[in-house]
Amino acid sequence: MSAIDALPPLREVIATHGLSARKSLGQNFLLDLNLTAKIARSAGDLSGSDVLEIGPGPGGLTRGLLAEGARKVLSIEKDARCLPALEEIRAAYPDRLEIIEGDALDIDVTARLTSPIRIIANLPYNVGTELLTRWLDPPAWPPFWESLTLMFQREVAERIVATPGSKAYGRLAILAAWRSDARIVMDLSPQAFTPPPKVHSAVVHLTALPAPRYPADAKTLQMVVARAFGQRRKMLRASLKGLAPDIEDRLLAAGIQPTDRAETVDLERFCALARSFNA
Repeated sequence: MSAIDALPPLREVIATHGLSARKSLGQNFLLDLNLTAKIARSAGDLSGSDVLEIGPGPGGLTRGLLAEGARKVLSIEKDARCLPALEEIRAAYPDRLEIIEGDALDIDVTARLTSPIRIIANLPYNVGTELLTRWLDPPAWPPFWESLTLMFQREVAERIVATPGSKAYGRLAILAAWRSDARIVMDLSPQAFTPPPKVHSAVVHLTALPAPRYPADAKTLQMVVARAFGQRRKMLRASLKGLAPDIEDRLLAAGIQPTDRAETVDLERFCALARSFNA
C-alpha cells in the first residue's frame, strides 16, 4: 500500500514545506504510510469514534486515521511549520479534521470531541510520559477517552506493561494496570523514522476499565507507591516507615512482608495497603 489517499507521499510533503524534524520538539517523523495505517488499525474500528491526535507533524498518522474511517480527528500541533501540510489533509477530508495550534499540555479538548473518543498518537518523546500520566489520572473516572494507542520509546512502553518482579516494574506500571488493560501491539525500529532516533519504539494500546481494578483512593495509592519505589532497593518497612508508626502491621495486614521490596508487590496488595490509610 504505497498510497492510502490522493495526497502526495510524505517525503514530498516534507520537502515542499521544509519540515526538518526538530529535536527541541521531540520530533521524529514516521513516513511510511503502511506503518501509519497499521498503527491506526491497531486501535480497533474507528468508524464510530472521534480521535484525538497529539503532535501530527506532517500528518502521516493523521492520514492513516482518516483513511481507516475515523469519524473525526482533532489534531493538536505545536509546530506552526506543520500547519500548511495539515491544512492540505483537511481539504482532502472535508469536515473530518480539526487542527489546533498549541501545546497539548495546555488545551482542554473535551468540548471539541464527541464520545466515544480514542486517543491515538505518535507522541513527542519529551512529553509522552507526562501526557499518559494525565490521561490515566483525571479528577474523575471513567475518563473522557475509551482507549489510548500511543507510541513511546520501547523502554517506556516496557515500563507501562511491566509485571511484578521485573526491572521495569514501577509507578507507571501500577498506574496503568490500576485503571486500564495495557499491552504492546507494535515494535518499530529506528530506521522507520526520519531522522532515526537512537532508541527503538513501541506502540502501546490501553483500554480504560469502567472502574479501577481494585478499590483505593487515587492520591493515597500514588503516595504509597511513590514512597515505595522512591527507594526501591530498600525493604518496605524502611522505605515506608515515615508514613505510619505501625507500618509493619499495615504491611502484614495487606499481605505484604515488611522485608519485601516494592518491585515484588503486586497492584492488589498496594491497593490494600493504601486503603489502610483511609480506613
